[in-house]
Amino acid sequence: MTTNATRDLEARLLRPAGTEGFDPAELEGLPEPVRRHLTQAIAPGTPPHTSARLTMRGQIKVGRWLPFRARQVLSPGHGFIWTARAAGVIAGTDRYVDGAGALRWRLAGLITVAAGDGPDVARSAAGRAGAEGIWLPTALLPRFGVRWTATADDRVTADLAVGETPVTLELRLDAAGRIVSLAFDRWGDPGATASFGWHRFGGRVTGYASFGGLTIPAEGRLGWDGDEFFRYRITGLEPSR
Repeated sequence: MTTNATRDLEARLLRPAGTEGFDPAELEGLPEPVRRHLTQAIAPGTPPHTSARLTMRGQIKVGRWLPFRARQVLSPGHGFIWTARAAGVIAGTDRYVDGAGALRWRLAGLITVAAGDGPDVARSAAGRAGAEGIWLPTALLPRFGVRWTATADDRVTADLAVGETPVTLELRLDAAGRIVSLAFDRWGDPGATASFGWHRFGGRVTGYASFGGLTIPAEGRLGWDGDEFFRYRITGLEPSR
């Protein structure tokens, strides 16, 4: 896509925050582990952001590990656009906007190295959008329709839907309520077999950072079915106001 087309899609995802800031009292009635998690992630009075701009860097495994830098517009309940450059020569985007998913990656701007769209890609991308809500915890508040449960003192579950795709995030917490690891069933074809299905996706968190009243799992390692391929560090988060 052209730069202008990407910016137009990003603008459709960015949504102003409401005026009623976060109050821990709105979590009354939820299990204690859920309250512990959300109150450490969101400072009182923080606007209820549902979209944000992020920057990140890390490594991605494409045959071998390559360094990358990326920027992203994220609205967990609606979609995302992830624009990145790996090893300085592979560039492109992954996206889910208005129910449609697509990916386009080129080498040196000339040779297509990965491309895809259609219902399967859209379903997989929708799952990613929901899971990345851990980077914008206000978007996962119950007021936005997210259903929280707890199965143990250190394990909570968040259920939401992105379009027609259900997302059930299983989060393991430390004593402070911070996310230690996450896992969920995501539609995909991780083995490139041309046969999509439900696979486990997730990984572990290796670091945290705070941005404007939000404390998030800012560093981690993720992959399909336990096969790690993505290592990230979020370097900036600017919620839409």
